[in-house]
Amino acid sequence: MKESPLNPDNRHIGNPVPRVDAGLKVTGQAHYSAEYHEAGLLHGAVVLSTIAVGRIVSIDTSAAKAFPGVVEVFTHENRMDVASSDKKWQDETAAPGHPFRPLDSDKILFDGQPVAFVVADRFEAARDAAALVKVHYEASEPHTDIAVERSNSYVPPTKRNGIAPPPEPRGKAEEAYASAPFKISADYAHEGEHHNPMEMFATTVLWENEKQLTIYDKTQGSQNSQNFVCNVFGLKQDDVRVINAFVGGAFGSGLRPRHQLFLAVMASLQLKRSVRLELTRREMFYLSYRPLMLQTVSLAADANGQLASVMHDVVSATSQFEDYQEVVVNWSGLAYRCDNVRLNYELTKLDTATPGDMRAPGAASGLYALESAMDELAYEVGIDPLELRTRNFIHFDQNEDKQLTSKALHACYRQGAERFGWANRQMQPGSMRDGNELVGWGMATGYWDAMVKQAEAKVRFSSNGQIVVEAAASDIGTGTYTILTQIAAEAFDVPLEQVTVQIGDSSLPTTSVEGGSWTAASTGSAVQLGCQAIVEQMLKLAQKAKESPLDDAKVADVTIRAGRLVLKIDESRGVAIADILSANDLSSLEAKGTAAPDTAQMKKFISYTHSAVFVEVKVDAELGVVRVTRVVSAIAAGKILNPKTARSQILGGVVMGIGMALHEEGMWDHRSGRIMNHNLAEYHVPAHADIHDIEVIFVDEQDDMASPLGIKGLGEIGLVGVSAAIANAIFHATGKRQRHLPITIDKIIDQSMAA
Repeated sequence: MKESPLNPDNRHIGNPVPRVDAGLKVTGQAHYSAEYHEAGLLHGAVVLSTIAVGRIVSIDTSAAKAFPGVVEVFTHENRMDVASSDKKWQDETAAPGHPFRPLDSDKILFDGQPVAFVVADRFEAARDAAALVKVHYEASEPHTDIAVERSNSYVPPTKRNGIAPPPEPRGKAEEAYASAPFKISADYAHEGEHHNPMEMFATTVLWENEKQLTIYDKTQGSQNSQNFVCNVFGLKQDDVRVINAFVGGAFGSGLRPRHQLFLAVMASLQLKRSVRLELTRREMFYLSYRPLMLQTVSLAADANGQLASVMHDVVSATSQFEDYQEVVVNWSGLAYRCDNVRLNYELTKLDTATPGDMRAPGAASGLYALESAMDELAYEVGIDPLELRTRNFIHFDQNEDKQLTSKALHACYRQGAERFGWANRQMQPGSMRDGNELVGWGMATGYWDAMVKQAEAKVRFSSNGQIVVEAAASDIGTGTYTILTQIAAEAFDVPLEQVTVQIGDSSLPTTSVEGGSWTAASTGSAVQLGCQAIVEQMLKLAQKAKESPLDDAKVADVTIRAGRLVLKIDESRGVAIADILSANDLSSLEAKGTAAPDTAQMKKFISYTHSAVFVEVKVDAELGVVRVTRVVSAIAAGKILNPKTARSQILGGVVMGIGMALHEEGMWDHRSGRIMNHNLAEYHVPAHADIHDIEVIFVDEQDDMASPLGIKGLGEIGLVGVSAAIANAIFHATGKRQRHLPITIDKIIDQSMAA
């Protein structure tokens, strides 16, 4: 890629740089986990259970084994011995409980559970032979309806690592609610949303010898998968290498190792052959989903709209064998100023697979309910929904009793409202029309954690000006390759094409899984610190020379310009880097940067990203068809490294929010406990025709405390608040409040529309 003429001085951070990996992707040279081949590679296919709960009475694999090309059929009867303890099976992001073990026993725990694994010399042979496996079951009564099972809800006894439990109540929420002049209390619900990234889960295991494996896995954390394989199969770290150089979308579904990884590795070790297993689209529906959830939000305010009481109660679904948890209600205690708050979060066990993290887990669900309730309260009090939020603004985290490192939410409100034209909104529902369509305007606030996780990166600077950056971090489509390239290129004042970024490999410096919107702040900061360490080495070497022009300089005084290490205040004083290396008989310099949370700072401060989402919907007055015609999303996320990739993140989040609000719905037959719409024909996701104008605004926000780079994550914040803004807009259009997501046509036409 040629250097842009608009950027002659190699300033890269803050520029809308095209993705450095774009060429590889559009030409098919970017290989994904199912695209690695070698001679003799075997292929697998999974046989799925057809009941939701019960046991296998018998399983007949004889016809499958006799099928041409079949090498082996694995079941619980012939699976190799592996680790038995829960600890060995719990990965970096596991929920408390007993992780699922494929082919472990005759017990059936959920619909779509793997019950057999067929391995053959061709995929078609494995697939066709899998259809010949005959399984007889003894089915038990399934319990998959959260509305029925909620009476058995409970507070999880063990907290999930990294998931903060609800804070202790403050004030007297019930008493304040009872005495307040204005109040609302409403129930909100949403069905399970199922992960459907473009790339399906796949693992290719290349067997090298009795113990050594190279594994290409669809995962958000190569080292997480590596640790899982080593723990479960008793292998050494040095003998297992996991590579995920390119990931075709994951959105949280790839945080945990999935059963295709276990099955492919098991078969490879038992058969001493290389094996690939790629799951089908149908199988994706059984792996990971946003949990079904029932919520009750009760808000009270005085005549001026000042919040007097906030109460938020949630019952969330989990499996029978793990206590999956999210941060759902905590947002209601920090979003707005209120002295009387009570928050409660409980789980209900269902006969399903364990839910999983799905983009903005917890916040997308919890803030849907809170922000819908805030809209209802605004109408109860009789003030504009945006005005209600600004009146209750707080620059402090009351949950944690901590200061915020920054909060440019007021700017989000102001700029978003101005761009959207919110001042022209008529308060009365049903009062705005466009021909035969009812027009509704709604808005909501979004919050997400801005975190820094432990991360390492190695940087190597060569005498020819080439830079190599190495870290185990993943690029799940967010642009990690690009932003790390920008950071290193700017640090050394070189064109982007002189930087090579190597990520997605368990053998590289340690990083956390890619999730939670922390990778840019964490790995990006590690890269910056690695670059700074090399500059420090250069300065020390330069100062060894007699009469060095940098004799009295400190590392903070110097920078790199046009291949020279120079003083910031006088760039004419400096030394050519090539001369520094040559004088010290070096061809390159190498350093490792380590980023980590500032524990001292975290005692007093906490960081969040913020957003204000404004939505216009048009609803056909006769047919109830909803169109989201305009969205303005104003984002406060610190320094924006790359406006182009950043905008793409927000656009994707908005589209997922539209899916959550209007389309996505896992449908269960509670009589059988089975998912009925496990395909993209019947499980609806937004298509191009569903998406209209989306405008993204990044407000200016300076925050040198959130991370060493001054950046906050963007992966989640684009989604949070979108579903609530759409629901609020539909109420404004129709005069009828919809509290059960997704808001489909049947729910709208069941109620009479506003005239």
